[in-house]
Amino acid sequence: MMPLIYAEAGTPQIIRKIGGNPEMKKHLEDLGFNVGAEVSVINSLGENLIVKVKESRVAVSDELAKKIMV
Repeated sequence: MMPLIYAEAGTPQIIRKIGGNPEMKKHLEDLGFNVGAEVSVINSLGENLIVKVKESRVAVSDELAKKIMV
């Protein structure tokens, strides 16, 4: 298990755990990041990751990406 920030771009990953405080977990769930969901890192732009989750592309900060374990 590793943080999403270290995942290889283009390789589908399964979310195993979401850390952080309840507000952060709720925010990530609202974006589609749920345990068991498939995510793929598309690209890294500065301090943000472009991630494909549930057929949508979402930009997440490095801080949030470190809380998503795959």
